[in-house]
Amino acid sequence: MSARAPRQPERNRAGFIRRLMDARDGATAVEFGMVAFPFCLMVFAILELALVFVIDSVLDNATIETGRLVRTGQASAQAMTAAEFKTSLCGRMSIFAPECAARATVDVREIPQFAVTPPDPMAGGTFDSGVLTYTNGVPGSLMVVRVWYRHPLITTFLAQGLSRLNDGTAMLTATTAFRNEPQ
Repeated sequence: MSARAPRQPERNRAGFIRRLMDARDGATAVEFGMVAFPFCLMVFAILELALVFVIDSVLDNATIETGRLVRTGQASAQAMTAAEFKTSLCGRMSIFAPECAARATVDVREIPQFAVTPPDPMAGGTFDSGVLTYTNGVPGSLMVVRVWYRHPLITTFLAQGLSRLNDGTAMLTATTAFRNEPQ
């Protein structure tokens, strides 16, 4: 009897290890656990990128529509200021209008010719609004309307790929250029 007592725990131990190695009950859960976080992160990044594209499209349309006020002389007739232009722009941003007032910056300027490049306020990784101006121009003036919209990004690797600013936000830009219509 004493010879059989040590064999029993050894046999149980070997059986336990064999059963443990053969068990597949939780394999799917473990595999899902390994891929769930990266998968959810990728899906969220795709959704966030889609939102950026939608905002960019809405911003482009709002810039073109609001720029038309300058082009047709309506802005000059109303003595429109930069703040009023921005309010009009934000009114055309549909569902993004509530955030627009805090996130949008406008630059409307007269240029001598279409080949001129206005100063870039995003140089150096920061946004310098001191180089921006607002003027309605006169009939026949060449005009450029630029709008920047600061959109915070949540997905970190998306922020690294889309942001030109040091704070990790995406700065969406819409530009339109035209000659003011004669009165």
